[in-house]
Amino acid sequence: MSKLNIVFERTTASKCPVTFDVHGYFEGLPAGAQTIEYRLVGAQEWKTLTVPAKRGVVHRAVLETITWEWAPDSRDYAVQIEINQPDGLRSNALYYFKCGTPPSDETFGVATEDITRTASGGPLAELAADAQLASVQARSGAQIALVNRYNVKADLPAGPIGFEQLWNAQPAGLAINVQTMTGDQLKKLLATPNPAGWVLTPSAGLRYTLGGGEVLSMTLNGVPVTATQEIRVAGAWSLIAGFDGWPRWEGTTTYTSGPDDTGALATYLVAHSPVPAPAGDRVTIQ
Repeated sequence: MSKLNIVFERTTASKCPVTFDVHGYFEGLPAGAQTIEYRLVGAQEWKTLTVPAKRGVVHRAVLETITWEWAPDSRDYAVQIEINQPDGLRSNALYYFKCGTPPSDETFGVATEDITRTASGGPLAELAADAQLASVQARSGAQIALVNRYNVKADLPAGPIGFEQLWNAQPAGLAINVQTMTGDQLKKLLATPNPAGWVLTPSAGLRYTLGGGEVLSMTLNGVPVTATQEIRVAGAWSLIAGFDGWPRWEGTTTYTSGPDDTGALATYLVAHSPVPAPAGDRVTIQ
């Protein structure tokens, strides 16, 4: 086996205590039926997963169901899986900070340059949108994510990123949900005037141009979005619910089991470090 990705899926509505499933996505498995030994990093006992001979290129399975409760000095904030094979393969690490916080010396990757905010969102909001999409895409089928400038509070400075810098940048810890809407509904949302003059910042696949109080053009992965096209859009629950100067999103709620946005950002930074600043050019205002 060459790669294991794990993702977080809450099975309780509460932030803490929280119960969540750890889904594993296995790549590069040899042909035929087999067993895989795995365990949580730090655990003593190996567990066994039986993999059938008939499967897709990527095999998915629930590896753990975990419950965390808040306690002073809790170290329940990170999950990683290791595989019992000669190369000592480990999965990516997942972070969730509503029930525990890391020690002050723990870092979450390195920023190669300052990752800043602008009046319309800018590079930091784009990074947060990419992180939110990555955190729920595998389980929800989300295609894009939107971030409100209000929820990115401070720039990320160049260099090692510790919990203080991470918390300063995105402290709310809002659960990430997914809404399915049409192209027209999405354009209407993006064109809504915000009292603070902000716009919604998208993840990398979406680009749009605003002018005269409307969306003049919008593409998803380089292809123009049609009026009736259905798009699964991730966002913090408060943004979807219609807070911070934005209307409640139209469409249909698709997924409500994502991690918190602070944890999603930490997970993304660790997986992609060293992290450059996005260009900050996904929204054009004429």
